[in-house]
Amino acid sequence: MKHTASSGAVIFSGARRPAHTQDMQPLQIDLLGYAAATLTSIAFIPQAWLMWKTRSAHGVSLGMYSIFITGVAGWLAYGLLIGSWPIIVANVVTLTLACFIFGMKLRFG
Repeated sequence: MKHTASSGAVIFSGARRPAHTQDMQPLQIDLLGYAAATLTSIAFIPQAWLMWKTRSAHGVSLGMYSIFITGVAGWLAYGLLIGSWPIIVANVVTLTLACFIFGMKLRFG
């Protein structure tokens, strides 16, 4: 829903949008979010596939994935709280793939 704040800024769904994006439709912005989310989420597939195929996780940092999974879970919670589907979908996919890689690290070392 589009509103105008007392400062003159255009507000969509409770969030202020920068002036340079005010001509973009919410659907266009969501599509950009989905495209970015798709690319960053599928970036984990080659790593997961390689680990599954070789049954080796020697080059994967357990600490990095622990921190990363915690961060992605935070982004997912944030997306749920603000009701942003691009953030929710991206982080569900990313969290699933990251947990898969984390599990393989625990299993294969």
